[in-house]
Amino acid sequence: MARRIAAGAAYGGGGIGLLGAAAVTLLLAEVQLAKRSVGGGTAPAPPGADGVYGTAFGLSDPLRLVLLGDSTAAGQGVRRAGQTPGALLASGLAAVAERPVRLFNVALPGARSDDLERQVGLALRDPARVPDVCVIMIGANDVTHRMPPTRSVRYLSEAVRRLRTAGAEVVVGTCPDLGTIEPVYQPLRWLARRVSRQLAAAQTIGAVEQGGRTVSLGDLLGPEFAANPRELFGPDNYHPSAEGYATAAMAVLPTLCAVLGLWPETDRLDADRHEGMLPVAKAAAEAASEAGTEVTGARAPWALLKHRRRRRLPVPAEPAPAEPRAAEARERAAE
Repeated sequence: MARRIAAGAAYGGGGIGLLGAAAVTLLLAEVQLAKRSVGGGTAPAPPGADGVYGTAFGLSDPLRLVLLGDSTAAGQGVRRAGQTPGALLASGLAAVAERPVRLFNVALPGARSDDLERQVGLALRDPARVPDVCVIMIGANDVTHRMPPTRSVRYLSEAVRRLRTAGAEVVVGTCPDLGTIEPVYQPLRWLARRVSRQLAAAQTIGAVEQGGRTVSLGDLLGPEFAANPRELFGPDNYHPSAEGYATAAMAVLPTLCAVLGLWPETDRLDADRHEGMLPVAKAAAEAASEAGTEVTGARAPWALLKHRRRRRLPVPAEPAPAEPRAAEARERAAE
């Protein structure tokens, strides 16, 4: 199914229905119940985290990190800048590279994949300052708003292509598993998980074929979410808490470092960690079923499936002030 979705995205096919009309009708009541429960708490607007991290290493020649996507990439659900995924990744990257990192976040809460064109435009608006690496986290709103998956993957693939053509490395955090959300009941929970994983696998195929790498967010990065949902979800029962974002960032950071050549690479694949070289579609399907799995393109049509070891993140300090252009861009995005 993931391959069919990706092929439809690449060759202009129509939407591939993941749920039949009868199933959708049966689930309408449960959807309404879930909507009443999700958002029962209040998720604060994401704090602005743009700026320079790792200033202990100086301020000259910083790495440029841009985050794109939806509320998860923006950090909605936490109140301090240092708790957002952007700040966590920037601090971790600075510690590994021993070099300052300038963070620019153009993600927008509520965004779907069709907003990536605008976000990529913001990320590439200054040709003299092309990002070194971009992290994209998107897909949940595509599922909840029933965007045809072929369209969703087409928008993502185009965004990855534009960023890679400009010279930026790209890491995509694929669609999270919406079946982990507490207010979602069976059989909607099972269907939400199935649809989320199919989209995540199709996103992997599309992103890898355009030269990006992917990390499966799955059940929002690991069994910790299933085991400790009240600790790892925020007050609205939908967005991650500070602990949840830290768990996600720990899984993405190794791939972020690897794509910049900062992480030890080896040709040896660890069979004990279920690593291997597989056809892209097979690797995508396996990654979608196990959170935290990296897929990297090899020689077509093959891809590397990796499970990188996570490392603890440094506690982010308050960032040095962002440049005016970043603040202005954020204001324009909010408008």
